[in-house]
Amino acid sequence: MRITRSIIPNLFTLANLFSGFTAIIHISDGNYDRAAICIFIAGIFDALDGMMARLTKSTSELGVELDSLCDAVSFGLAPSFMVYKSMMYEWNSTGVLIASLPVLAGVYRLARFNVQLKGFEDKLFFSGMPIPASAVTLVSYIVFFLPLHIIPDRFNVISTTLIIVIVSLAMISTIKYDNLPRPSINLLKSRPIFSLLVCFGFIGSLLSKGVLIFPSMLLYLVVGGIRYIHSIFSEKSTYHESDTLEDPDENPFD
Repeated sequence: MRITRSIIPNLFTLANLFSGFTAIIHISDGNYDRAAICIFIAGIFDALDGMMARLTKSTSELGVELDSLCDAVSFGLAPSFMVYKSMMYEWNSTGVLIASLPVLAGVYRLARFNVQLKGFEDKLFFSGMPIPASAVTLVSYIVFFLPLHIIPDRFNVISTTLIIVIVSLAMISTIKYDNLPRPSINLLKSRPIFSLLVCFGFIGSLLSKGVLIFPSMLLYLVVGGIRYIHSIFSEKSTYHESDTLEDPDENPFD
């Protein structure tokens, strides 16, 4: 095997996969807190592999495909398994079907992203909710939000089903969701409000020990939907198709 500089970002990508695999093991043992940490660590590696690929100038189609395969496990399979193991097992076969929606939608989302990818540079928007964001939404809901008992326990399965369906539909939709690029002075100057919201959400999530992660992700989900609805009724969209990472091909699930 020929060793090239592309091995550096690929190792980060594989670390993402290892974190997802470890999360599944912790979920099997019923340790959801540790599983959540592993999934969040997978998200960090997922962000770093792209950064390292650009730094080493080794972006490639192989890296894109490898990244998608690892994301399918860490952000698709692991959260779906957590949802089933923690709650949906009570509904037997119906629970299996509902719990499988995030991984099914996520894999479709990744495949669509790969075939429509136009370049390796950062853009402002994704078409459809990114699968790492969906994973963080589901995991933070199960691990941090439900234990607060804001929702009565008898409605937990119903509310969880609703969250699963909404997140899954958001992934396979063509709604434009903000990309979360690397922090930089240029980003702060070009999109100050967006940058401040991301910073406040991150700091608030740390200070609240994870409690504010789900509300922050819910806001991210809702803002994308509101912007999409506004663009339908507006003569001029607030964003351009050239700012997305994918071509605006027709989505059979719309």
